[in-house]
Order: sequence, then structure tokens, then C-alpha cells
Amino acid sequence: MGPRDRAVSAGDGEEDRGGRRGGSQGAGGRHGGAVAAPPSGAAPRRRGGRRRRGPDLHHPRVIASVVGRLATKSGDRVVIETAGGVAYEVVVPLGVMERLPAAGETVTLVTELVVREDGWSLFGFLEGAERRFFQRLLGVSGVGPKLAIAVLSALGGPRAARAIKGRDIATLSSVSGIGRKTAERLALELADKVGEFVGESEPGAAATGGPAAGALRALEQLGYSTAEADKALRRALAGDGAKVLDAEALVRRALQLLTER
Repeated sequence: MGPRDRAVSAGDGEEDRGGRRGGSQGAGGRHGGAVAAPPSGAAPRRRGGRRRRGPDLHHPRVIASVVGRLATKSGDRVVIETAGGVAYEVVVPLGVMERLPAAGETVTLVTELVVREDGWSLFGFLEGAERRFFQRLLGVSGVGPKLAIAVLSALGGPRAARAIKGRDIATLSSVSGIGRKTAERLALELADKVGEFVGESEPGAAATGGPAAGALRALEQLGYSTAEADKALRRALAGDGAKVLDAEALVRRALQLLTER
């Protein structure tokens, strides 16, 4: 994770400064705005004077999960409207997008708030294991949230964990934005820290990352860039609502979108 990024999250059962348990919080931006703004434009401060590495588990503006109506699905993000009238814009991996219900349905996402000098961004997952793996990736030097989401989108958590643990540089380098040096750094720094994710199974997803991940690889083999394929698949998933599509159907729909004039 770069020096400008800082993950802020509450682990299960963690409390914020006021003694409240980590969970859905009311601080956040409405659709079209920032997720949350630091008070008076200042960056959030760490508790106490000592510098600490990793997530600040006691930040007063932690957003550990968001529960509400799924308002929209578009591109790499969704908007969730809570019962209190707050709308959260949340960036999600491709594998999460394909498992979301149709717009209008209620959804719960466990979330990770990443604070940067130029704004705050909220990232969402359906399972706690997905968020923990995302956090592990952010702990690697030079890996920010965009690359971490790309890894989860292209490989899925279990397959990415196996590649890291097995030091499979070729598989890691196949992810858009990750070169050989970054792949080697992932393997070097995380090989002994991802064992718990290798056997994690995601609901509705195969060990290879699910239908969307399979469709992504098929489109890449057809000559499309990872970025092009990812964008088309997200459009296909958003347009088909809660309809469950297998990899072949996703490829057909994505090809239609890619060839539109």
C-alpha cells in the first residue's frame, strides 16, 4: 500500500473510541459525492503520538459494514441506500458484483475504508474473508486498493492466495497492472500469510473464481485486454440484474457489448 493510502477498518467485535461496536455507521457521502470527508478538510489523525503500521482499528469514522437497498450497479461500484437515508458508493470486485441481487433488493456488504490525501474510498465485500485478503494485499509495498481489487477481480481470493503461496509469478503477472516485480513482491511478502484463504470457498463461486473470472480469462484469450474485458463483464452483470449467468453466457453478452458501435 502506498504512503498516501491508509486502510481504516474495524475487525469483528472491535469498538470505536466511543465504545460502540464496529458496524454500519452514518458518516458517508450521498450518490455522486465523496464517501466521507475529513473534518475541516484535514486528514484524519492517528490515535496518540506513535506511528503505527496497518489499519487503524480505533478510528472514530470507521465504516465496517453497510446494510440497505441496492440502488444502482454501475461499472466497478454500487450505491447502497440505508434506512437512515444515507447513500454509500462502494467499489466492489468483479466476483462480488456477479453475486449481488437485483437493484432494489436489500444487501449487506462488509467494507474497508481507505483514506487518501485526495479523498476517502469505500470498498465492499460479501464475506469477511474477502475483506481480510484485501487487507493483506494492501499491506504489500506498492500495492494500493486499485491493484488489490484487480487481483480479486481477475483471480478471485482462493486462486490468488494459491498463486501467492505457490509463488506462481506467471499467474500473478497476468493481472492487469501487475508486472513481474510486483508479482515477486506479493509472493515474497505474503507467501506465508495467505494460507487461511487458500481453502476459503465463496458462496456460488468455484475455486477458479466463479463464472465471471472464467469469462474474463476467455475474453483475454480472444485478444481483449483485461481492462476491456472487466468493463464489459461488469456492464453485462449490471444489465442482467439478479439473473444468474454461467461463464459462456457472460462471454456472449460481453462480446455483444464489446462489438457495439
